[in-house]
Amino acid sequence: MPAQLLSIVVPVFNEVETVPELHRRVAAAVAGLGRHEIVFVDDGSSDGSWDALRTVAAADRNVRLVRLSRNFGHQVALSAGLEAARGDAIVSMDGDLQDPPELIPELVQRWRDGFDVVYAVRSKRHGETRFKLFTASLFYKAINRMSSVEIPEQAGDFRLMSRRALD
Repeated sequence: MPAQLLSIVVPVFNEVETVPELHRRVAAAVAGLGRHEIVFVDDGSSDGSWDALRTVAAADRNVRLVRLSRNFGHQVALSAGLEAARGDAIVSMDGDLQDPPELIPELVQRWRDGFDVVYAVRSKRHGETRFKLFTASLFYKAINRMSSVEIPEQAGDFRLMSRRALD
């Protein structure tokens, strides 16, 4: 049986300045975890992000690229990346480095411990207004009322899902 594959899915929109550092940190975080792929999804960037992603992909055979024809929005880009991911476990994270890639090994360890979904939950939300914090809290309360699966507050998109959970 081949070694398990880890996919990291990262939607990118107008992050040309962030792409090199994002790639460096993600690649360093997963270097000791075995087989992996980093799936960057360009969500119709207009700032040169696509060229920066192509440069990264040319230097790293573990990088795969998806380019959307226009800006469809973060969730559509994330969905496109999840669909393209081939991994046995898939980590989704934002491309603006608000999600620390250095936590990926901890998410992977929880998966190896038997969990199908592992959320990274923010302990602090720096620089956000009281109104934003209040509306975020309302969002999680509303979504949890409508869903049979509870999503922890402050979970965001930084999480790991097993292939079974994703499928």
